[in-house]
Amino acid sequence: MASVPSLSASLQQRVAAALAAAAPSAADADPLLRRSDRADFQANGVLGLAKRAKANPRELAAEVLRALPADEVIAAVEVSGPGFLNITVADAAITANLAARAADDRLGVPVLEHPGTTVIDYAQPNVAKEMHVGHLRSSVIGDAIVKILEFGGEKVVRRHHIGDWGTQFGMLVQYLIEHPHELDHTEDEADAGEASMSRLDRLYKASGALFKSDEGFKDRARRRVVDLQAGDPETLGLWQQIVDESKIYFDSVYRKLDIEIHDEDIVGESGYNDMLVETCDLLEKAGVAVWSNGALCVFFDDIKGKDGEPVPLIVRKTDGGFGYAATDLSAIRDRTGNLHATTLLYVVDVRQSLHFRMVFETARRAGWLTDEVTVRHLPFGTLLGKDGKPFKTRSGESVKLEHLLDEAVERATAVVRDKGEKIGLSEQEIEANGRQVGIGAVKYADLSTSLGRDYVFDLDRMVSLNGDTSVYLQYAYARTRSIFRKAGPGQQAAAHPELALEPAERALGLHLDAFADALAEVVQTYEPHRLAAYLYQLASLFTTFYEQCPVLTADGGPAQVENRLFLCELTARTLHQGLALLGIRTPERL
Repeated sequence: MASVPSLSASLQQRVAAALAAAAPSAADADPLLRRSDRADFQANGVLGLAKRAKANPRELAAEVLRALPADEVIAAVEVSGPGFLNITVADAAITANLAARAADDRLGVPVLEHPGTTVIDYAQPNVAKEMHVGHLRSSVIGDAIVKILEFGGEKVVRRHHIGDWGTQFGMLVQYLIEHPHELDHTEDEADAGEASMSRLDRLYKASGALFKSDEGFKDRARRRVVDLQAGDPETLGLWQQIVDESKIYFDSVYRKLDIEIHDEDIVGESGYNDMLVETCDLLEKAGVAVWSNGALCVFFDDIKGKDGEPVPLIVRKTDGGFGYAATDLSAIRDRTGNLHATTLLYVVDVRQSLHFRMVFETARRAGWLTDEVTVRHLPFGTLLGKDGKPFKTRSGESVKLEHLLDEAVERATAVVRDKGEKIGLSEQEIEANGRQVGIGAVKYADLSTSLGRDYVFDLDRMVSLNGDTSVYLQYAYARTRSIFRKAGPGQQAAAHPELALEPAERALGLHLDAFADALAEVVQTYEPHRLAAYLYQLASLFTTFYEQCPVLTADGGPAQVENRLFLCELTARTLHQGLALLGIRTPERL
């Protein structure tokens, strides 16, 4: 089915045509249409147009009003203030538009006219290291952006740039050679992910302690780094064993977080190892990078340190090793040259902003980033404790991500149990819903915060049934399903455009009609919090509708019951689809 233009888009076209008719010299004038408290929509574009034409704004607004077509969409228009147009949409148009959305599996949301290929870099854990809260935001934000872009029809290539290369692997591999049973698996492991992390943690601590205390081991470990970089088969085999063990652990954490991570999408630092020398040679030959104090560097006129000296991007270090810059530049070459990306997105914390600014500029100078490729660093803020400082344990260590998720599920399950026992939920349902509510609470707290802002991690607030939380949205969805369970055999959802709408019905209907517009904004800005805000307002409007407009006992007869059930059904579908795009599940009963 074709997409369904929103009432906002339809009015935009009508008012733009009327502006052009009233002032032919301003055929491209923007109506500046927005939602309004005084009517359904307000058009403010007349004021700017009047100023350009040196005309009286109220008189020009009256001319625009006369040029507006009398049709089935617009019920009333009035001129207010210095020339605003207050527009009221016909009840029948609201219901008819919603019926068209309901008839479409995609709720009338269009696919992109010109989809491209987006490569998105997110969820970047480190091999042989435990995941902590610092890995949460990149994973959750990246997963939501992937889902939203794919729903829009974009081809999305996921890239998990894991830390799987570098000097510490010489230490780990050498220790494994000298202690070959360190990563052995037991016959029966209840939790493979936890067991893998336990083995890796043991390996990391033991090898690190030996590296510090034994000079002979330190020398052997350093030689092992050279073997690793040279592609020695035994060294690579043991390195791969460590990577595979880490992937078992990563998989267990991401399953808890309800995020899919596929093996083919994991292309870590090692994946670009064979390109590093060539990348440096190309930069040097092109004059983009120069040798300075024994290192291969790229300089920038506008990037200087506190002492006024230029701060370079170091591509190759004085010891011949390669820095993050060489890997990131090689990744850009691969993503534009081999994957044919039209957009590159990097969901990485705000502290890396200068690094990416320099990397992107270097890639442009080298010709690897052209005008045909959009590149964006999507920086996110920090997770804070209730004290307003970066979220840490009492001992000052980073909070382990698994522990944080387990606690969220535990708190949510207590909330679900309190409500669920009253409506007869089974223990199995309480536990399943507790997982969905707990993980949803963590994700929503993150995704409802604008990317660049820090936010306080407060589980008590996150699992609250009141306020801007995922539980509030999930509960609104569950309430719609409860209504249908209580409906009689002859009570079904059906749209009735002939019926007049109550104010709460109108407000809910107009917001439901704006779902596609909200998604289009997220696709344009890569800001999932805009979708979260839309869904929170939808749940709030549905709550008001539920309180003010009896559904199954509507006094307007069977047609009104059917129309209100129709609004409930479309609300449920929109909440379900919108939350799914944020990676949040919707329990049927809460």
